[in-house]
Amino acid sequence: MKKTTLLCVLAMSAAASFCAVADAATKRLNIVFCFADDWGRYANCYTAIETRPSINQVLKTPVIDRVAREGVLFKNAFVTAPSCTPCRSSLLSGQYFFRTRRGAILQGAQWDASIPSYPLLLRDAGYHIGKSHKVWSPGTPTDAPYGGQQYAYEKAGRDFCDFSENATKLVQGGMTFEAAKQKILAQVRDNFDAFLADRKPGQPFCYWFGPTLTHRAYEKDSGKALWGIEPDSVKGKLPKLMPDVPEVRADVTDYMGEIQAWDAGVGVLLQKLETIGELDNTLVVISGDHGMPGVPGGKCNLYDFGVGVALVARVPGGKGGRVVDDFVNLMDLAPTFLEAGGLKPPDVMTGRGFMNILRSAKSGLVDPSRTWVVTGRERHVAAAREGNLPYPHRALRTENFLYVRNFAPDRWPMGKPNFTSRADLPSADALEHNTFIAFADMDASPTKAWLVSQYALPEWQWHYDYAFAKRPAEQLFDLHKDPDQTVNVADDPAYADTKREMAARLVKILTEANDPRVIGDGQTFERSPFTDPEPIRPGKKGGKKRAK
Repeated sequence: MKKTTLLCVLAMSAAASFCAVADAATKRLNIVFCFADDWGRYANCYTAIETRPSINQVLKTPVIDRVAREGVLFKNAFVTAPSCTPCRSSLLSGQYFFRTRRGAILQGAQWDASIPSYPLLLRDAGYHIGKSHKVWSPGTPTDAPYGGQQYAYEKAGRDFCDFSENATKLVQGGMTFEAAKQKILAQVRDNFDAFLADRKPGQPFCYWFGPTLTHRAYEKDSGKALWGIEPDSVKGKLPKLMPDVPEVRADVTDYMGEIQAWDAGVGVLLQKLETIGELDNTLVVISGDHGMPGVPGGKCNLYDFGVGVALVARVPGGKGGRVVDDFVNLMDLAPTFLEAGGLKPPDVMTGRGFMNILRSAKSGLVDPSRTWVVTGRERHVAAAREGNLPYPHRALRTENFLYVRNFAPDRWPMGKPNFTSRADLPSADALEHNTFIAFADMDASPTKAWLVSQYALPEWQWHYDYAFAKRPAEQLFDLHKDPDQTVNVADDPAYADTKREMAARLVKILTEANDPRVIGDGQTFERSPFTDPEPIRPGKKGGKKRAK
């Protein structure tokens, strides 16, 4: 009798354990998505996978590092487009940016309400949704899939979005920096509190925290003045494509200060989740919309410095401390968030959910099919080139190579110079504060001002040309020999087979995804959004999903 009872108890215990595991895998998770403007692959936790000196060795990001330590750090995360609106259109829709119609461009963008977006799908499934700060801002509030004021929680203030400027004012007014920082972070906390207060009891929630502090402009010299980051601390730690000079180092450390503030803001949300007992019911994902702005090779470029981003995630019940090699495109987040909410992603989504990776116990390559991503860009600043023309290019990135196809090599990649000699160079002050005065697809910055001032000076000609000169129709980079992607081997006979294979593979992927640039006459994006009310029409709403 005792033996029978014991067996029953063991059987019931095993069944309960199985149910607990099943519940953890099927429960609708809360989702907190922290998404910073213009934040590339910068956090101290990335030093664990880097083989060369980098600014991450100097950065202090304890909160992001904690999420990586308790969750998953993605080694190969990329955006579909290194420009804010197309990146967000892609992320919200779970599709390549070029499939989002007028959401695929920056100026002149409009959201097409017929395109499913993950926040509204979660809302319709019973989620409480909300956001603070930037999600998808062009157009009217009703155009944007998640940017309407009915979902905004910002009444406590937006000072965090201009952290260095506002903190500097408070410090100049007599506050200590720590007191100023806490005053600004209190707004972050109060906005999140307001969002949580509107939640119904037991209701799952989806929150987007999208501050713009890492977007230009920053308070000059704030990296040192506020955070104590010495510009010389990054000497020898910049990538080859960045001039390692005092002006650039000072600019980079100001950016680093904003990243450290970003880390503190994320910490406010995690602390609140812990306080209310929801952290272990919440999928936390942290990322950014492209690389550093106002520098060569960064924002608006298809090199890793422009499209590579940080991505760390903490999933309830998941094994922490993992680094995965799987290639992830941020359009994959939409189906991932839907899967976390117990929903099946719509067939129209070209992104692939990766909850299987988050719930895995493996490091390295978890999904053998995730060995590449495709990226691209069309129009950023409309007036960067005559006739509002875009700079159309696409790229295929694999573990070993980056192949870039520039469809209009006769155009200026960063926009037209607006000067023809050293005698008519814009002033340094203008280049630091006016993006549109020259090369309008690169944000105004001290780095841009310094680099333009080197025009026609032999010592810095390579750096100048790398940033601004016209580019060949094809570029190929051998990442083992050239991790900074500065030596184009597309015309090297030794790489002829690789280039041919990469080019054919890229065109095949773009064709299957119905990219207007490669199907039909490829002229869809050429028309100006200011003269044609409907300039962007992908071939179909559907398209073949990436092979699983």
